[in-house]
Amino acid sequence: MLAINAGADALGFVFYEKSPRYVTQEKAKKIISQLPPFVEKVALFVNEDALTIDTVCQSVGATLAQLHFEASQSLCKSLQTPHIKVIRAKSAEDILAYSDEYRLVDAYCEAYGGAGKRINLEWFENVDCSKIILAGGLDATNVAALMKYGFYGVDVSSGVEASYGVKDARKVKDFIFNAQ
Repeated sequence: MLAINAGADALGFVFYEKSPRYVTQEKAKKIISQLPPFVEKVALFVNEDALTIDTVCQSVGATLAQLHFEASQSLCKSLQTPHIKVIRAKSAEDILAYSDEYRLVDAYCEAYGGAGKRINLEWFENVDCSKIILAGGLDATNVAALMKYGFYGVDVSSGVEASYGVKDARKVKDFIFNAQ
């Protein structure tokens, strides 16, 4: 609720058991049931099938699935849950993938998500960023500088943590304030 009260438009729920940010379905459902309307409830998945993604999203009340893996076209077509693909960019060309749809662009790292690695912002010069949600290495000190690119949104995790997997209230408030 701290993030929502500070102005966040969406909350993410990590359903990847190897992550320190992993949340059980029961805990996610409890949190989601308390959220006000018009808040996007994003369920993050790594290497899951369509049935699992749809079942978990329906069970907990998630409104969007974030596919943090190379999801096949057939998997995406079979999903009943609205979804967004994640591009783990290694090069400038990578950020252009799926340019006709909304997508989350993050810096590539071996682990999945939340490594705090910053993507090369020069890659976004002269690129239409209106359908990109940028992630990776963002925090309250650098998020305002992204305004000039016109990203649809920004995504943060490690940049608002006191320690790995533990959010810091002040950092959350400062990040959202500076992002807006």
